[in-house]
Amino acid sequence: MAAGELTQDGRARVLADGNEIPLLALGVWQVPDGPECEDSVRWALEAGYRHIDTAQAYGNEASVGRALRDSGVAREDVFITTKFYPGSKDPEAEAQRSLERLGVDAVDLYIVHWPQGGPTWAWEGMQRAQRSGYARSIGISNFSASEVDELLKVAEVAPVVNQVQFSPFEFRRDLLTACEARGLALEAYSPLGTGRHLRDPQVAEIADRLNRTPAQVLIRWALQRGLIVLPKSTHRERIEQNAQVFDFELTSADVEALDGLDATGGTDRALEQPWW
Repeated sequence: MAAGELTQDGRARVLADGNEIPLLALGVWQVPDGPECEDSVRWALEAGYRHIDTAQAYGNEASVGRALRDSGVAREDVFITTKFYPGSKDPEAEAQRSLERLGVDAVDLYIVHWPQGGPTWAWEGMQRAQRSGYARSIGISNFSASEVDELLKVAEVAPVVNQVQFSPFEFRRDLLTACEARGLALEAYSPLGTGRHLRDPQVAEIADRLNRTPAQVLIRWALQRGLIVLPKSTHRERIEQNAQVFDFELTSADVEALDGLDATGGTDRALEQPWW
């Protein structure tokens, strides 16, 4: 299959390096290490999720690993993403530490969490981590289109994803276009706006008409664009509901109405204000 194509079941897409990535992931940002994180991951795996997204900065990789081992789901059936914390010096050494915490031989995707110190300096260490077998694919997060271009000028191995804040309210259309044109799949984090977007009247109207939850509508909007989408929840019922998004479609009119909620002006920037 060619890069960018969806798999036959419509639940994964092919990355530029040929690896397949499940479109629906559980994000565990701000989920405390320990039972709460372990429960969330276990419930997600029981509900059919096959992609878990964590990071060194989250401090919960060990819980993700424990939940995966306890789940009974085979390691090769679960796509695991973690991210290099760019306040550290060496992505390869930090990848080794992540693998120890996760209790796995390799992650499926290793991402530079944000372009602190510039977009290029960490990439050689990311490539070393991949060459050492610690990561099957490597990518970036919170990179604007110009930062992607800076990185591509020096990269021997191009990043295959850019994970950014993305939803109808942060519809970074020009960034999506730039990433796709350069062979990067876009991953949408905070697709529910950490809950804020669930209260929007337009989202609620579509959800009521389709007999779906607002979260399902927002997740479906991303899926219909072929995006990888990372809703986060620690509530079992919501985790299960958020997985029930492959059995309905939004109409083109619904998608257009949601597109109109964008407050970014269709920017090619990853963030309105960097936090580092």
